[in-house]
Amino acid sequence: MPSAPLLDLSAFARYPLIEGPTPIQRLSRLSKLSGDVDIYVKRDDLMGLGGGGSKLRKLEYLLGEAIEQGADTIITVGARQSNHARLTAAAAAKAGLACELVLTRAVPREDDDYVFNGNVLLDALLGARVHDLPGNADAMAFALNRADDLRKAGRNVYLAPLGGSSARGNLGYAACAAEILAQANESRIAFDRIALANGSGGTQAGLVAGLIAMGEDPARVVSYNVLATHESTLSNTRLKATETLGLLRPGMVVPDAKVIVEDGQRGDGYGIPTDAMREAVRLLASVEGLLIDPVYGGKAFAGLLHDIRSQALAPGAQVLFVMTGGLPGLYAYRSAF
Repeated sequence: MPSAPLLDLSAFARYPLIEGPTPIQRLSRLSKLSGDVDIYVKRDDLMGLGGGGSKLRKLEYLLGEAIEQGADTIITVGARQSNHARLTAAAAAKAGLACELVLTRAVPREDDDYVFNGNVLLDALLGARVHDLPGNADAMAFALNRADDLRKAGRNVYLAPLGGSSARGNLGYAACAAEILAQANESRIAFDRIALANGSGGTQAGLVAGLIAMGEDPARVVSYNVLATHESTLSNTRLKATETLGLLRPGMVVPDAKVIVEDGQRGDGYGIPTDAMREAVRLLASVEGLLIDPVYGGKAFAGLLHDIRSQALAPGAQVLFVMTGGLPGLYAYRSAF
């Protein structure tokens, strides 16, 4: 999928994993139920490879860099039910690379649904080697040591970060920002807010950097932290946006005030269900027939619903929610529903 002409990313190696622009759809029934706000969704869950999801956008640029460097193996890290890990395994399979996943039991659950179903089941089917670490383990340190061992054995290893959220990976969402603008212009829609979940910070960072690079106001991008604390997520996202913009427009600055992260939906911690998440997942499913994951999308959509109901969004506002995928996680969270 070539980038929209609004942003030229041709200088960066890219391995194609996405068939074309993902659609934007209006949620007519939910918009009517929710009041005077028009809700749209960007269907980044509708991608063919490996069950689909937003991480494929980042992986296009990560694999592009890996292949450019002659890598034959890719290693990445994540939690036991990591969507990024699953899609890294799928992308590696498509590109003919060996894949190793270093997964920690960061969520305090030991039931079979969580430990063996969902993304973990798919990791194995996709041919990845999984390293199962306890929740307090340093996954990146393990991955670095594993990469060293493989290199000593003659392998060429590419190490992808948590969530694929390096400056190079975040270019995938700079490209998505251009894609959204092109679709919005074609449909004559002016989105007042682009809402999404924020875990490792890269998706928002890419959108913010892409909008700034195109001369657009990035403050319309609002995320909801689901992985770390609000303060940590905010500082991390600002740093990643700055690094990403440095690739696109060296010398340009990301104003701190333009990176907006809303707090209040993480609950007791990453991957731990909340009542608001359950209500949001059920509402979207029962009213619009759409399925979102319980770890990222569910909590972020709960945050958007809260903002709509509390009238933080003005009547008549047009909102785009980025559906980042993660459907396999629902099967790991059967007990939560």
